[in-house]
Amino acid sequence: MSHILVVDDEPSICWSFDRALREEGHSVATAASAEAAFAAAEDAAPDLVLLDVRLPGMDGLRALSEFQSRFHAAPVIVMTAFGDLDTAVRAIQCGAFEYLTKPFDLDAAVVIIRRALANAPVTPTPSSDEAPPARRLVGRSPLMQAVFRKIALVSTHDVPVLISGESGTGKELVAQAIHDHSGRVTGPFIPICVPAMPSSLIESELFGHRGGAFTGARDNRVGLLTQADGGSAFFDEIGEVTLATQVKLLRVLETRSVLPVGSNEARAANFRLIAATNRRLDQMVAAGSFREDLFHRLNVFHIELPPLRDRREDIPLLAEHFLRQLGPGGRQFSPAMLAELLSRPWHGNVRELRNAIEHAAIVGRGATLEPDALPSPASGRSTEHGDAPSIGAAVSRWINERIEQADSTEELAGLYDQFLKEAEPTLFTRALQLADGNRQEASRLLGMHRQTLRERLRKYDLEDSTGNPNADT
Repeated sequence: MSHILVVDDEPSICWSFDRALREEGHSVATAASAEAAFAAAEDAAPDLVLLDVRLPGMDGLRALSEFQSRFHAAPVIVMTAFGDLDTAVRAIQCGAFEYLTKPFDLDAAVVIIRRALANAPVTPTPSSDEAPPARRLVGRSPLMQAVFRKIALVSTHDVPVLISGESGTGKELVAQAIHDHSGRVTGPFIPICVPAMPSSLIESELFGHRGGAFTGARDNRVGLLTQADGGSAFFDEIGEVTLATQVKLLRVLETRSVLPVGSNEARAANFRLIAATNRRLDQMVAAGSFREDLFHRLNVFHIELPPLRDRREDIPLLAEHFLRQLGPGGRQFSPAMLAELLSRPWHGNVRELRNAIEHAAIVGRGATLEPDALPSPASGRSTEHGDAPSIGAAVSRWINERIEQADSTEELAGLYDQFLKEAEPTLFTRALQLADGNRQEASRLLGMHRQTLRERLRKYDLEDSTGNPNADT
């Protein structure tokens, strides 16, 4: 078995570990100070060190660095009765395998010792001239091979591209790859997310402005579309762009120029438009919430990214890729870890997987990462079409309540109409509130034609509920 060195000036701690670890089959040496521990370690090199922070003479954190330099293959578990954030951070950053706060459960500590012995700390490998791979598309599945083929086909053709897929599937990476393999690679790649911009500043952000054009505009500003001249503009969440902005964007695409706010002089904006969405733009066109002419202009070439659940064979490859990005090589996943990764639904797709691997790399202290280092699975399901994760459960509860209240199935007749009468008024009222009473904007939020919304408002006697004199605009 292993040789373990316990360094603590409390005899009871040393005695407890000595007894418990010998029952496990290990040999044990104890020391009451760091200086005595170094001498004991020279006589018999430890396979693991249990090290108290507060010691007479040299303190435990200084001793930790010394143990790391002398016996780098031996994991060190730090113990303290005076735990605080600074001590914990320093201990972990100095290379401690684990950090225990006294009093601790002895059996739980033994479990940690077993794990530490089974997973020796990673010894940093010499750095090579090759930098860690940047964020890039990864996958060997047939679905991703089809995506790679489409990227290769369209990259050299200077046409707009529409990328669709659920949130977290990597739409911006596809856009970046198209740009990187195009004739515009020497030009800029400008990501643009209009929904994230303040509504009052959208035109200024996109088109720029002349100094003095409005309150607060002291200097001239170059808009994002002008910055994209000669390169590519990536419009994320294009389905969330308002109809008014859609009209102006279409004009920019037709004229290849922009007119800054407050200026009479147009500026060049010869860029390639790459747009992404997690919504069905064709359905939005049918509902009147997305311009048909802009849709056809965007949809010259369409790439649809598959959700991670449809290409599970790529999960181990992606996980290894993310782990390599986090630091020196040498760390790996246990078979149980890979099985857990393959079993999860990954509602957040590749983004959720990357976050989970980053979490595991922080929590897992050894060379082999186990499932207990993963965060809890994300709840909910895909929200590709904007559905709230809890809507199904809420409807199910509503139906169950009606069934419990009904004396017979005849009383349940017309259940669908009952549901609409309760759900639609709330939905329409809330949409109008979000749109500040503007029915045009409310119809866009709802994904329905304005005339249809007007008819529904009339049906539920909600026509005058907005209090906005511009409700029909």
